[in-house]
Amino acid sequence: MAQIKHTKNELKAQREALARYLRFLPILLLKKQQLQAEIQAIDHKIEEKHRVESGLRNDLERWVGLFASDAQAEVHAPCEAAPAQPIEGLVTLKAVATDASNIAGVSIPILRDVTVVRNVLDLFTTPPWFDDAQEMMDKLIRLRVERQILRNQRDRIAEELRVTAQRVNLFEKVKIPGCRENIRVIKIFLGDEQTAGVVRGKVAKARTVAVEARDLDE
Repeated sequence: MAQIKHTKNELKAQREALARYLRFLPILLLKKQQLQAEIQAIDHKIEEKHRVESGLRNDLERWVGLFASDAQAEVHAPCEAAPAQPIEGLVTLKAVATDASNIAGVSIPILRDVTVVRNVLDLFTTPPWFDDAQEMMDKLIRLRVERQILRNQRDRIAEELRVTAQRVNLFEKVKIPGCRENIRVIKIFLGDEQTAGVVRGKVAKARTVAVEARDLDE
């Protein structure tokens, strides 16, 4: 800890610093609570997106089986027949548009739009259930993008929470106790100085009285 001056000016400075820390600490604590609540809310959203995605992926297993059956059927199809379109080629993610928002002083991305292109199906070579599989792949891609944006939000808010928590700990465990201790030490020092001054004054006065009395005797 830095050496402090045992003066009235330093006492005033320490009291002002303590007042600032005590004024800002509730603001930091409120911000910390807001950030924690935002992270909790985002976690719930991510869990919900994951639950929906898991359900869609389970349903997609049926389509994977149909694709496999269709691919097997192609082996026995005439050579001139066009091959069925693979499942990964049904839809394509074209663009993701985001806006900026602010939560408790943190800039985060907000999903504005997801552009997914559904590739044109050949009606003569693809079975009708390809349309349903294409719809499901479209939803999965959008869900994946939404989860990525939510994770980005969470990472930024979590970093701000880390910094805010450090500041709260600094105020609570270092700055405020340090100022209070400095004030206590300075007050003791000034009190001792004042007491010593009074004692010196009394001693000087006693000497003066003694000298005056001796002069009168002479």
